[in-house]
Amino acid sequence: MTTSFALTWDYRCPFARIANDHVLTALAAGADFDVTFLPFSLGQLHREEGQADVWDDPESDSGLFALQVGVALRDHFPSDFAVAHRAIFEHRHNDGGQLRTPEQLRPVLERAGVDADKVFAVVETGEPLATIKAEHTGYAASHAVWGVPTWIKDDKAVYVRLMKGPGGDGGEATRTVQRLVDLLEWSNLNEFKHTSLPS
Repeated sequence: MTTSFALTWDYRCPFARIANDHVLTALAAGADFDVTFLPFSLGQLHREEGQADVWDDPESDSGLFALQVGVALRDHFPSDFAVAHRAIFEHRHNDGGQLRTPEQLRPVLERAGVDADKVFAVVETGEPLATIKAEHTGYAASHAVWGVPTWIKDDKAVYVRLMKGPGGDGGEATRTVQRLVDLLEWSNLNEFKHTSLPS
């Protein structure tokens, strides 16, 4: 039976990178998951009172352009989304790359086999930015989402930090994701946190 859930992301978050790595690796291995990838702006989350929202001042936020690229891929080039999504995370966290401009992301997309000009043209329409605003504010209101990575299933939402990726192991990724989604149904569990970092 198909397991359906949603997962928030912002490319700047290392824990979002790990969570998305598990999901992408599981999907590539054939896991029967129906996943909705949801953009969530950490820049908006950290806005001071009185500051403009990031969608009203997008150039002020270091991660919003890449988030728009991700949404453009998700909504207009779904067959390219997985490889480019992973590549942008790797650009940020493996290579220490920046996420602000087309010049910084063009080589990332091209190495992933994506037509960067077509993706950037969608970003230029403003549609991805409007989508980010709608989805970010929507899930913040409906599920009290306050960060990434948050896993969402039906009316449940849980913020989860995984400590390491699957290392390319599709079976491990699938088991990890399924375990997490199953735990979303267990409403009696509110907080479970190690007192020290697991080795």
